[in-house]
Amino acid sequence: MSTQVVSPKQDVYEQITQAVIEGIESGAGGYRMPWHNLETPVNASNQKPYRGINSIVLWAVAQKQGYAHPQWATYRQWQELGAQVRKGERSTTVVFWKFFDERIESETPDGDDEEQTKQQRRCIARSYHVFNAAQVDGYIPPPVPRMSSSERIEHAEDFFSRVPATVKHGGDRAFYSVTGDYIQMPGFEQFQSAESYYSVRGHESVHWTGAPGRCNRSIHNRFGNPEYAFEELVAELGAAFLCASLNIHLQPRTDHAPYIANWLNALRNEKRFLISAASKAQQAADYLHQIAAAGERRAS
Repeated sequence: MSTQVVSPKQDVYEQITQAVIEGIESGAGGYRMPWHNLETPVNASNQKPYRGINSIVLWAVAQKQGYAHPQWATYRQWQELGAQVRKGERSTTVVFWKFFDERIESETPDGDDEEQTKQQRRCIARSYHVFNAAQVDGYIPPPVPRMSSSERIEHAEDFFSRVPATVKHGGDRAFYSVTGDYIQMPGFEQFQSAESYYSVRGHESVHWTGAPGRCNRSIHNRFGNPEYAFEELVAELGAAFLCASLNIHLQPRTDHAPYIANWLNALRNEKRFLISAASKAQQAADYLHQIAAAGERRAS
């Protein structure tokens, strides 16, 4: 079965990309990207977390506008919650994907009167416009449960212990070895904080998911080419999704400075670059959660 993507209005991709470009530019001086955020954006109406590209966009807008709350909803949803979007407030565009199958009939290759019927999977992107809790009156955000620092670190350690990646410690560099299929990390004591360690561990773990038999991405690339920059963005976004789910702050990294210009250039020239990277990153984060959950079941 083949898959065909049916594009939404062209400016939807432009709006999403521009929001993230502005977020990256506003934080580039301190290497702070829009996804260096602790809390996952959620829909205020149903409390479901946003995923993939929508998380990135909402983080970017929240960073630029200084929104302190992770709750978002459409105009109608806020009304249903008894709140009112203030006059003059600007919405943020998010995208949802709907898949459906259709039957396609075609003539047989030899040109006779018989027809072949096959199914093709189509995907339609629909845009929605949402507002942050800071843009409405009459709504009191619910208290967000907070883990203590020790609880967060214990939770992160337990999670990564259930990911069956080979991790070696030593030296002063963190990387994933494609040829050796292992993650190399500096010693724990070399990091400024436990959160810094797990932030980097998450980044390298996402690289690890790219190997054949896992998420199977193209990771045999050299520094400086577009494919390498794309994989680094996948790892950065995947680590953001992972760390947000673990209540760990993703730490700004000065060694990502060379990538920022490449990311901005790619975003300006290819509208689907960000959406593709976010999709691969969400897939990687989901994969890590799945195998960690499987490890927990085996241990119980």
